[in-house]
Amino acid sequence: MDPPTGPDADANLAKIRLVKRWELFLAPDFIIGGAPKCGTTSLHQMLDQHPDIWIARNELYFFDMDDPIAHGDFLEVHGNDLSWRDPEDPTFQDWYRSRFAEAPNGSLIGEDTTTYLMSDVAAHRIKAADQNVKIIFMLRDPVKRAFSQYWHLLRSGRTHLSFERALSQEPSIILGSTYAPALREFRDALGAARVHVVLFEEFKTNQQEVMDGVTDFLGLAPVSVGAIDTWHNKTKYPAKMKTLLRLNRVGRLLVRYRYKRHFGGDVRLWSRIAHKAYQHWFRFVARRILTQDHPPSEMQARTRAYLTRHLSDRNAGLSALLGQDLSQHWPGFSQ
Repeated sequence: MDPPTGPDADANLAKIRLVKRWELFLAPDFIIGGAPKCGTTSLHQMLDQHPDIWIARNELYFFDMDDPIAHGDFLEVHGNDLSWRDPEDPTFQDWYRSRFAEAPNGSLIGEDTTTYLMSDVAAHRIKAADQNVKIIFMLRDPVKRAFSQYWHLLRSGRTHLSFERALSQEPSIILGSTYAPALREFRDALGAARVHVVLFEEFKTNQQEVMDGVTDFLGLAPVSVGAIDTWHNKTKYPAKMKTLLRLNRVGRLLVRYRYKRHFGGDVRLWSRIAHKAYQHWFRFVARRILTQDHPPSEMQARTRAYLTRHLSDRNAGLSALLGQDLSQHWPGFSQ
């Protein structure tokens, strides 16, 4: 009997080959996979205080390290020669395993990388590495999340543009708020029972109930939120917007080199100098500029109207997917 042919057969063969390439790799027990600016840092810190959990300290960016949308700074171009980080490279797989080396025996091991949700490659790589891994996503009003990510890019020196200009230059602002297609992909890859979704708005108002849901999902005993330090990574805003925009024209170059050092191994003099300059930037320069608790300006009404409609359409069917009316939490959301 001849083997099946056609697009479906080719896709299945590609998945089999992917699993073969990852079959000796061990993934953590759970992953916080996004979205950025949805409270994931606070959830990370709360889970880290659970006695039965050990979670890697920083975001690892492993399963999507070669994704040019999520991590353009990880790509390097010299002339016309492109180089990138390959998660199937044994060197990087060893690096990833080493992030969990300090985990005590018997602990539930986790990692936190908020870009996995927006990556088109992460879901099937995670499944190929370990189809039993569980993944947690935190979602937020997509318009507010997009605006919050812009301020994050601004305060971290990664853009010098206005919000409206950044929408066309920084694809992660829109993709980070495109939840529905990514959730479907992760559910298809891992199974709906292994994907847990938390709404940022519910997390803010009822942390105990949300944490009980997360620990139950992970198969762990509940913990009292009252005994846990619960809010982390609060955004600070510039007192003088124009000053920060000017400084970021230089600062963004330092940030690029900082991200290139994420996986280690770059010991070039210029890279070391740039890393030191980056540390100085955020310890001394940015601290003197980012002093406000609220943004210096609100989103333009026309921009908000555009994003409300566009991001509703991008997330078509999300309310049905999650089994709740999201317009109750996200004003103007119509899907």
